[in-house]
Parts: sequence; structure tokens; C-alpha cells
Amino acid sequence: MRKDDPRVAAYGDVDELNAALGVVLAQSDDKALSGLLLRVQRDLFALGAQLADPRASIGKKRAKASFEKAKVRQLEKEIDTRQAKMEPLRAFILPGGSPLGSFLHLARAVCRRAERSIVTLARDEPVDAVLLAYVNRLSDLLFVLARYQNQKARRTEERW
Repeated sequence: MRKDDPRVAAYGDVDELNAALGVVLAQSDDKALSGLLLRVQRDLFALGAQLADPRASIGKKRAKASFEKAKVRQLEKEIDTRQAKMEPLRAFILPGGSPLGSFLHLARAVCRRAERSIVTLARDEPVDAVLLAYVNRLSDLLFVLARYQNQKARRTEERW
């Protein structure tokens, strides 16, 4: 398979996202955040394995590579939990803030690119809809986590 194949681009962008989350983890001393992001990293390995397998058989062979809608619901629960502790967003904000918040904003941008790559792949090849839903909700979670960490660090959000 060529390096510029949409499938390679999609799982390569997911791999880059996983590496970006590793940078976030290196900055974090928050055990709850670290536990959440380690679970997400494992999910991303499974998601990447699914994308790399054109026959979609890896999830049937290896339980840790399977992917269910429950993973999406868990992300939504994490989003709701943190949003309940923050002021509602009333304007666009600029990425930045604390180092940890800034790295989470960067991971969110990488996540959005991964989502676009998966959408591109899905135009010509079958892609399980749960994979796209997961990446979409993950980018929302990373945005909320960035805001939440900046709030914990008492950093003001810069409005656009």
C-alpha cells in the first residue's frame, strides 16, 4: 500500500493523535485525566487497527481491537461531567492557556485532522460509523478538557 493511500493517511493521523496525547500525559499530574487519556490511547490503538484492516476482521480476532458504541457513550459521559463544572461557552475562544490546556487544544486539532482523513477514506471504502463517531466525540472531549484544565489552572480564556 502506498504511503499516500487514504487508509495509510487515516491511521497515520490517528497515530499522530495518540502521540499528541502522550505529550499531554507527560505534562499531567492529574490522575483522573491521566487515567482517562490512557484509556483513550488504548482505544486509539484499536481504532487504528480497525482502519489498517481493509477486511475489518481484526476486531473479531482480537478482543482488544474491537470497537463498540459504548466507547462513544463513555466519551459523552466524560464531556457532560466536565461541562457541568464550567461556565457555558458564550464566544469562540483562542487555543492556549496553561501548558496542559494548550497541549490539549493541539491534540484536539490533530484529532479533527484524523477525523477528516477518516471521512476521506470512507468516501471510497467502508468504515464503521462508530469509528467516526468516536473521533468526532473525542475532539469535543479534548476541547472540553482543555477548557477544564485552563479553568483549574485559573487561566482566563481569550475570546476571539
